[in-house]
Amino acid sequence: MATYKSDPTLIHASAEKVFGKLRNIEGLRDILANLPADRIPEDKRQIFESMTFTPDSITIPGGPVGSLTLKQTRLEEPRLIELSGVGAPVPLSLALHIEPKDEENCSAHVAVNLEIPAIMKPMVAGPMNQMVSQFSQVLSALNF
Repeated sequence: MATYKSDPTLIHASAEKVFGKLRNIEGLRDILANLPADRIPEDKRQIFESMTFTPDSITIPGGPVGSLTLKQTRLEEPRLIELSGVGAPVPLSLALHIEPKDEENCSAHVAVNLEIPAIMKPMVAGPMNQMVSQFSQVLSALNF
């Protein structure tokens, strides 16, 4: 198992408010659509626009390898939202960890767990670290 984590991101909203907004995956469509253009690079914005959402899953276009569907599998209010890959080529999960700081602030980080052979870890590490870092940037750009 390989784990890739983002740095914690300070969010100026309570953990309960962040959890409440992000637990409804279908609501992410509107949140992402309203991000300021200067906060998200154009190539990433195109990816967001081609994602599909349901109340408990998100499907991300995957180019030549096909789409990836992540389904909500675990909720621990207000600290954890976990999604697992459905039909992914390797077992994977994505977890959003929310840590309350005070009544008006929290921090959050993203962790992705992949079950890949040890020989593939060096090839995957760079893109995965970049991906979790980008998730962190998106979290910091959201308005709660």
